Amino acid sequence: MKSTITVIGGGLAGLTAAIASAEQGVDVVLFEAHQSLGGRARCSPAPYVANDGPHAFYKDGTAWRWLAARGLTRPAARLGVAQLARVRFRHGGGLKRCPPAGLVGMLTAGRGRRAPVDRSFRDWAGAQFGTSAYRAAAGLLGPALFEADPGRLSAAFVFERLLRVGSWRQPVTRYPVGGWGALVDRMAARARHLGVRIETGARLDAIPTAGPVIVATSLDAARGLLGDGSLRWESGRCVLLDVALRCSRADQCVTFDLQDGGFVEQFGAQDPSLAPPGETLVQGSMPLWNNESKSDGLRRLEALYDLCAPGWRGRLTWRRDQIAVARTGALDLPGTTWRDRPAINRGENVYLTGDAVAAPGLLAEVSVNSALIAARLATAN
Repeated sequence: MKSTITVIGGGLAGLTAAIASAEQGVDVVLFEAHQSLGGRARCSPAPYVANDGPHAFYKDGTAWRWLAARGLTRPAARLGVAQLARVRFRHGGGLKRCPPAGLVGMLTAGRGRRAPVDRSFRDWAGAQFGTSAYRAAAGLLGPALFEADPGRLSAAFVFERLLRVGSWRQPVTRYPVGGWGALVDRMAARARHLGVRIETGARLDAIPTAGPVIVATSLDAARGLLGDGSLRWESGRCVLLDVALRCSRADQCVTFDLQDGGFVEQFGAQDPSLAPPGETLVQGSMPLWNNESKSDGLRRLEALYDLCAPGWRGRLTWRRDQIAVARTGALDLPGTTWRDRPAINRGENVYLTGDAVAAPGLLAEVSVNSALIAARLATAN
């Protein structure tokens, strides 16, 4: 008879690991230190339902397919024709309907090229496509990297993400209706249906010694829990601004700041349930430079809001701002790939999951993919 699997952490990775393990007929208990599940997939309480930063799934990824196969993604929204007509790109001193020609060429001609792992994106992309195209690409990657200087990262890592974010085909982004918190609720319900025992408000200070353990926390928390100082990896730093506004037809739906890497999206345009009638929810992010303060970054982000939501301050009904440090997913430096990140299998029946460990994917996909690997390993013992 297999031992009970213990999952520590009730975010996206922890719930995925619990469900995948329980589907194999194994007893699972999940401990979450907070009173509510979700981790970085939590939402603010109604009537203003904001994700913890601008979030979206990519339906061309394995994580989305795994969730969809279990009915966990429904209902989901997407950008329709009306929303796509209000996508703007900041470059050349203002908002434009189209990105610069150099970036378009990079995203089309570049699809047949393979970027190297051991060169920086700045060196490789600048040589391949020119400085102006490289700079626009670096700005477009704001919502995928939350990094002020993507040029310092591995060319292979950055270019893979650029081609996914910049797909000109049918938009691949999907949004759980009701915010990611609604997805978390569905995942928790499925876990409980499969017999998973979920304990919230239950912080563990040591790793259980009986049975397999899946640690589904941030690297910072895992470092202390496992007593392993090597659990570190490069991650982003950015400022976040969430607002609810009285609706205006002048507001853009999605704005990519190709100059600074900022990003603003009107999530209420595709999911009106996120704010009261007559209002809309908008979320934005701005990567911070080294030593840049939150207030300075927030001023840059507010200036982007001025462009894409004219007069927003006079229509404001709710506001929240925060800073995100080392909680925006893994960033791979030149010479490294996802395989070089902290390993999932820590030995002695202990497994590590999350968005900064050795699993492929984009942002939250890494959490799901690493959790599926951990569950497979844990249930095989």
